Amino acid sequence: MTYISDDLRQQIIVRANNCSEYCLVRQEDNFFTFHVDHIVSEKHGGTTDIDNLAWSCPHCNIHKGSDVGSFDRVAGKMILTPLFNPRINQWSDHFRIAGPLIEPLTSEGRVTEFILKLNADVQVQERNGLIPLGRYPCRPASQSVQD
Repeated sequence: MTYISDDLRQQIIVRANNCSEYCLVRQEDNFFTFHVDHIVSEKHGGTTDIDNLAWSCPHCNIHKGSDVGSFDRVAGKMILTPLFNPRINQWSDHFRIAGPLIEPLTSEGRVTEFILKLNADVQVQERNGLIPLGRYPCRPASQSVQD
């Protein structure tokens, strides 16, 4: 595991507004500590610098693992589609909020929703409880989100 300095970790948290940059849940609303995610894993040549790191809830990070893409089953093409990258993609271009669901809008959105299991029952239930409290979705400073 690569060492992430406290300064770099703080920069990532501030940029993300302490929100998971994939599912838009706040660290404060999660029992478990969020992770610094290598968007492109070190295994695939990704670097440990601010441009390749994202703030991620444990659910998203564990399901993402070292994956960088998958096949879009809806498009029906056996072409590797990259996962959503919060450093180069706008969240609202690839997803939309529909109540507690995260609906993918693009091929990248579909493979990300599938691999990260963004709409797993427990995640949907959690978001459904946060919506009436005005706690979901969180707005990362680096992303625009439309709902």
